[in-house]
Amino acid sequence: MKTLVISSSPLIVKDNSYYAYSPYAKELEIWAKYSTEIHFACPVWIDDKGLLISKINFKINKVVTLKEFNLKNSIGFINTLRYSFFNFFKIYKSIQTAQHLHIRAPGNLALYAIIVQIFFPKKNKTVKYAGNWDLKSKQPISYKIQKFILNSTFLSKNCKVLVYGEWKNSSKNIIPFFTASYKESEKTKSELRKFSTPIKFIFVGTLSAGKRPNYAIELVKKLNEKGIVATLELFGNGIEKEYLETFVVTNKLEKFIFFKGNQAQAIVKKAYQESHFLLLPSKSEGWPKAVAEAMFWGCLPIATNVSCISYMLDNNNRGIILDLVLQNDIDKILSLLKVQELYLLKANNAMIWSRIYTIEYFESEIKKLIQL
Repeated sequence: MKTLVISSSPLIVKDNSYYAYSPYAKELEIWAKYSTEIHFACPVWIDDKGLLISKINFKINKVVTLKEFNLKNSIGFINTLRYSFFNFFKIYKSIQTAQHLHIRAPGNLALYAIIVQIFFPKKNKTVKYAGNWDLKSKQPISYKIQKFILNSTFLSKNCKVLVYGEWKNSSKNIIPFFTASYKESEKTKSELRKFSTPIKFIFVGTLSAGKRPNYAIELVKKLNEKGIVATLELFGNGIEKEYLETFVVTNKLEKFIFFKGNQAQAIVKKAYQESHFLLLPSKSEGWPKAVAEAMFWGCLPIATNVSCISYMLDNNNRGIILDLVLQNDIDKILSLLKVQELYLLKANNAMIWSRIYTIEYFESEIKKLIQL
């Protein structure tokens, strides 16, 4: 099976080898495992630009370089016009020789690929839609176009679109999917945490406005003001870090709020295992790995109702869905803290559900898709 991967995610050339964003590289190893050849049509960088990368540990048979662009300014618009014909032509030629087409969406280059695939109705196709599939959510017009084409069984034939969560008004093209972090062998017994002092919260993600780490800090600050001794460890870095650190010092929260930065997976895993709650008041998500990972270790997620969060949390049966109204959310947390048995039930429900989605299960599902 000759597989062509079309993506806006770049390959990075370093030391005469190819690298890619680490989670992406690990997942692609599985797709490559069930392909006799694997080709790429994507941007190629000679600098990682600060991206967390890993070496590609499989043979890449061919790379077709695509031109990147954005529409944020007039120069970006001009480049879009300049590069459109080039990218369309390269993608069209690449698809002609492929047996299986795998598109990584959403993205500017994914839009080209999604349009071009219309002209190849007999090709087997999979699309990994890593963003929010909610058709009612506010998203860029290019994303809405991508979702419309992919959802159409007339425009997208022989196409399986892997989305996060289950959605109404979806065609037979749409397949609820997931992402995995842990192996079957890691399903070791995990003792659920009974309430103790302090109540331990963690935040795992980029310290950016989109993830709202400031709201996580506000929640823990308010709990302490109400007499609940609570701590928050924030794992990750980002442009908001300096502002958040200043806020913590100004409000004398150094005893409760701790910045851990980017850490190895083993350290984050240990934090999940020792914490009562994960806080993720994010504005947007695809499949929030931090939520699934926390659930795997019985760390109860408290998250916003975006993308597939409600599906993952089973409408509060496996966590708490935030309103983003501070007092309302504090009341929800306080209510749960009063009933330890209910907390333990929710945490156990979360752990049982998340442990279905192992790397082995993920691989078995990909194998089915690529061998159709």
